Amino acid sequence: MFGRSRKGVVPARTPGELDAMEAAGRIVGRALVAVREAATPGATTADLDAVAEQVIRDAGAVPSFKGYEGFPASICSSVNEVVVHGIPGAGTVLAEGDLVSVDCGAILDGWHGDSAWTFGVGRLDPRVDTFNEATREVLEEGILAMRPGNRLTDVSHALEVATRRAEERHGLALGIVDGYGGHGIGREMHEWPFLANEGRAGKGPRLQVGSVLAVEPMLVLGGETATHVLGDDWTVVTADGAPASHWEHTVAVTPDGPRILTPRP
Repeated sequence: MFGRSRKGVVPARTPGELDAMEAAGRIVGRALVAVREAATPGATTADLDAVAEQVIRDAGAVPSFKGYEGFPASICSSVNEVVVHGIPGAGTVLAEGDLVSVDCGAILDGWHGDSAWTFGVGRLDPRVDTFNEATREVLEEGILAMRPGNRLTDVSHALEVATRRAEERHGLALGIVDGYGGHGIGREMHEWPFLANEGRAGKGPRLQVGSVLAVEPMLVLGGETATHVLGDDWTVVTADGAPASHWEHTVAVTPDGPRILTPRP
């Protein structure tokens, strides 16, 4: 899916292309905000999907996910023990205290934006709330490694180190989900290279000004990292039923520091 680089560097986008990607990313941000507002007890994940698709299409964009390799919806809605790729449905009814990860993408003028946000329905259990906040912090620290001259695994290592720091800071055991991570993005939703959420620093292609990656840590509360895929061939769940959290931004490398291309209102 991700191909290979011939130059050993993550491809660069022009300033105009970054602006175009941010235009798509801002639509994603608006859709995520609308979904969070709609995520109340009694709402279904199908309701959330309809909200996101409406926001995206009203903005003149197209949902990236719908039809992608057969995926049937405009968002991935992953509740509690679902790590990623949950399929929205009328049978999944949200309840007070649910932890919901929503991954969303949009295409505008041929450019993709991709972002994920995990939030609670009503009031979360304090331990789960702290876990989710810790995952957000890990994303922020990983984004800081998106700098010219760094190598791909410098970002991976930053995410891993941030996870271990979060464990100590919050007194939690956190597992990094194996085999899932971020990716290049541009004219296609998934482009080379794959970005692991852990690893040794100093390896892989170099980042340059204009390089863009979707940075997306996926953590599990309790430290157990085993997962399995349900019979729909999409939904990834934790083996022990522990809650998972997934945060993502599309990020560009600039001379002035990382630029988030999927800002939320």
